[in-house]
Amino acid sequence: MNFVADRLSKIKPSMTVGINVKAKALKDEGKDVIVLAAGEPDFNTPKNIRDAASKAMEEGKTKYVPGKGTPELQKAIQKKFREDNNIDYQLDEIICGVGGKHIIYNAMMATINPGDEVIITAPFWVSYPDIVLLAEGNPVIVECPQSQNFKITPEQLEININSKTKWLMLNSPSNPTGSVYSKKELEDLALILKKYPNVLIMCDDIYEKIVYDGVEFNTLASIEPSLKDRCLTLNGVSKSYCMTGWRLGYCGAPKEIIAAMNKIQSQSTTSTSSITMAAAVEAISGPQDFINEHNKKFLKRRDLVLNKLNDIDGITCQKPEGAFYVYPNCEGIIGKKTPNGKQISNDEDFMTYLLEDQGVAGVHGAAFGLSPYFRLSYATSDAILEDACNRIKEACNKLI
Repeated sequence: MNFVADRLSKIKPSMTVGINVKAKALKDEGKDVIVLAAGEPDFNTPKNIRDAASKAMEEGKTKYVPGKGTPELQKAIQKKFREDNNIDYQLDEIICGVGGKHIIYNAMMATINPGDEVIITAPFWVSYPDIVLLAEGNPVIVECPQSQNFKITPEQLEININSKTKWLMLNSPSNPTGSVYSKKELEDLALILKKYPNVLIMCDDIYEKIVYDGVEFNTLASIEPSLKDRCLTLNGVSKSYCMTGWRLGYCGAPKEIIAAMNKIQSQSTTSTSSITMAAAVEAISGPQDFINEHNKKFLKRRDLVLNKLNDIDGITCQKPEGAFYVYPNCEGIIGKKTPNGKQISNDEDFMTYLLEDQGVAGVHGAAFGLSPYFRLSYATSDAILEDACNRIKEACNKLI
């Protein structure tokens, strides 16, 4: 007898989570493994944020809290949207969830009817299509090649919109590529979107504050205010504030969508932790200077990895403008054979070879919807990154 719901046959477990689990299991067995598969800063949560959590516990703020967020947190998020993004969200247009993924899940479950389509640009964050499938929607994957800096063009967008289109998902800075949509590029997409009032837009801005080389971050509801009533602007504290384990994402969106998301949340998680909410108030409202210091270190790491990867035969790597990933092209590796005679037929084979031969764990490009690439996170120390890149080069030099 099958006790598992049929809907689960449509999806697969998170590839990034699975690779991290596999790599950590090898480490636990005593094997020398470098894990560059996780989207997680190696910096500790800043002390002022940790102190705010401790203070909340000492003050007894350990009870149930409103699912949408405490009044203090909602007001802090409202202020953040106004000051950082020039978007004026009312409190009934804001909700918090158990991480950014939870916000996306609730939004899709609250809005998608069976057969609705969601335009997802590839490369994409691995969970987008599967969340849409869980909500009984149809992901429409639009490949955005490296020649377009991995970004969707207005022409691609328009040709994929039809009467069934419910959402467009945009992620900038991008996971996995680090590409950032410019103001002009968003304006051009907005011209198309204004013609199709049936389309909602999710702007996943989780890496908003991690940008380099003077690149300016923009988000659609700020660039084109007339689209605000169709935009869900997603953010959170995990990446910029080094709070991945605290589990808090948030968004601004039309109040009817927020109300529907809150209804779902009231019957599932209810809310994230009261302690996390208190810490998030301090993160969003407190000193921000550490972010620039972290970004300087990320920038140094990015350049180190870029230089080393681009020095390897068969691998080329475009410079990311934000986030903390590289997405190298490994087309020159495909078709070669390992020392034991196994052919590398695709990017997944290459990642398996790197893990088995050199103990380097990354994520193959097919997991993000575009091959032949792979993703490495450079959110770890210079020494570890240098070692990893040297191992990758050694592995490639062995190929026949």
